[in-house]
Amino acid sequence: MRLLIAGAGARGSAYARLAAATGRAVVVGLAEPRRPLREGLAAELGVPADGTFEDWQAMLAAGLPADGIIIATPDREHLAPFAAAAAHGYPILLEKPVAVDPAGCGELERLARRSGASAVVCHVLRYTRLTELLRQLLSGGAVGRIISVQHLEPVGFWHFAHSYVRGNWRREDQSSPFLLAKCTHDVDWLSFIIGSRPARVSSFGRLTHFRPGEAPEGASGRCTDCPAEPGCPYSAVRIYGPGRPEGNTETDPARAYFADVVDPGGNRESLWHALATGPYGRCVYSSDNDVVDHQVVNIEYEDGTTAALTATAFTAAGPRRTRIFGSHGEISIEAGTISVYDFLTGTTTVHEVPTTEPSVKGEKHEGGDRGLVEAWVAALGTGDWSGIVSGLEESLVSHAVVFAAEEARRSGAVVPVRPFSPPA
Repeated sequence: MRLLIAGAGARGSAYARLAAATGRAVVVGLAEPRRPLREGLAAELGVPADGTFEDWQAMLAAGLPADGIIIATPDREHLAPFAAAAAHGYPILLEKPVAVDPAGCGELERLARRSGASAVVCHVLRYTRLTELLRQLLSGGAVGRIISVQHLEPVGFWHFAHSYVRGNWRREDQSSPFLLAKCTHDVDWLSFIIGSRPARVSSFGRLTHFRPGEAPEGASGRCTDCPAEPGCPYSAVRIYGPGRPEGNTETDPARAYFADVVDPGGNRESLWHALATGPYGRCVYSSDNDVVDHQVVNIEYEDGTTAALTATAFTAAGPRRTRIFGSHGEISIEAGTISVYDFLTGTTTVHEVPTTEPSVKGEKHEGGDRGLVEAWVAALGTGDWSGIVSGLEESLVSHAVVFAAEEARRSGAVVPVRPFSPPA
């Protein structure tokens, strides 16, 4: 399958690598405005020189023969490449969020309806082995009817500081609300597991900690020259692990991915310089961030099931944790296991989820990235779309829940989940 890639940031690069790793796809066109990322990925995947472009407009204008396109441009720049790709007739794999406001989602929905575009959204949690096993257990009656769900998205203190205080998703006016950027996956996954359409929501949350009044005494505006840095868990020096340029501290492998975002392809000295001069070295208490650092969302579904989602910065980074309460049993999902308690027998059965080690740089979500890309490439090749479970229509429902939750958070009201545009 000949693929085009619009956007070679973290997600676009990971999807491109995973597609190539299937052995059934080759990247023939790559558009990315940042030269180091563009040239590095092109060299890695063997993209020809006449297939690399500074922007997606030039790539699509070139009319390259292709079987599909991955759109992983910034969150606010999805609609235009989607429209152009649809006009070319390319099947589309679209990164989430598909748009950053209800108007954008409505326009995307109308465009997809008019063009008949084949569009799949990157809701990768639907494609993990954990999800596959969980749905098998639920469909087999493991807990009877689902009555309610508790779900935790433990963002992680240092991950939140990286992405939502110092990074690209720190401001709503430049990206999107925190819930949309981080938890569209979770909202979508809950609907997928529960199997009912969301009807109404309430929500609470705010920016509590990452603001000037919470700064430790003596803090300066940048971690590289801050007297309070040694005692601060949010220190960029601590998070990215460069130590001092003259030191010998090694980067924590678990955080090396984020260090590469700060200073792509750099070394210890250049990473230190990036922290001393760039956005990722700013004090978390004196950045220009405005997104919430904790939020709860309560959802009622059409069949009466309820779900409570908690997303918070103030955790150790780790897998999501879920409790499912059914009419005949209870499920606990944590640390790679699914534990099922049976009310009748009083016994607990523990199911180990098969582990999925990352196969390419940037792969995340416990195998969900790989599962999504493999399913999409297979569908392109065979025409059998039965393995695709994250179409645009389902995704737009999840986006509608997020926007209703944001309205509820700001108004203090219970808000119905509304469609973006009337049915055709």
